[in-house]
Amino acid sequence: MNEDIRFFKGRFRVKVTNQTKGYWTIEALEDFEDTEGTSTIEVKKGESKIVPSNTLFKAQKIPAPIKEHSYELRMEKKVKQMVSEEEKTETKKKK
Repeated sequence: MNEDIRFFKGRFRVKVTNQTKGYWTIEALEDFEDTEGTSTIEVKKGESKIVPSNTLFKAQKIPAPIKEHSYELRMEKKVKQMVSEEEKTETKKKK
């Protein structure tokens, strides 16, 4: 098998050393922390790890930012409008 350079979870460079059905064995090319559930595992350069194939990518990808809930965005817009209207009425009262 030719050793392939991939990105684990789209961020960390790893080398694929073995492929099996659904899982691949990787070797870390840099130090990183992997979170599995609630625990954090520190992976050192050169360590091997067995991971699902769907966590490896050919190119480095930064995950998209989490979009705010549409309700929160609408409420934020309403609050801004209310504040601007209140400021306008206060300036009129002062004159």
